[in-house]
Amino acid sequence: MNVLVDTNILLDFLLQREPFFDDAELLFQAIDSGQVIGYATATTLTDIFYIARRHTRSIEQARQAVSETLIAMEICPVNRAVVESAFVSDLADFEDAVQVACAVAQGLDAILTRDTQGFLNSSVPALSVQECLQHLEEPNNE
Repeated sequence: MNVLVDTNILLDFLLQREPFFDDAELLFQAIDSGQVIGYATATTLTDIFYIARRHTRSIEQARQAVSETLIAMEICPVNRAVVESAFVSDLADFEDAVQVACAVAQGLDAILTRDTQGFLNSSVPALSVQECLQHLEEPNNE
């Protein structure tokens, strides 16, 4: 399953944010095992650096968070076509619209997010981590 992972889920894992860390850790185990191929947008990396640095007060830990993301995830380019597609979309949240446009451009199966309601008008299904993991356990997906 090829999925775009929302910034907050990545941060939950990287910064061990409770109460969301356990689900994020299960997702990263699925990524490590090859059951899931995780994608992040290029703009997510700058968000991760900024938030990790603010959270930890350490440039080194912020760099480590970006490095871990680069190792675990495929990176979706955010180019003019993606931004223009996001700009004219029906989604109210521009960051979410960019993520949808990236997922469409990459032909991904789903977007994993804690805010599935924010993606109601998305052309790519939005799933929680738990929904994704349940989907992997279904017999026809082995």
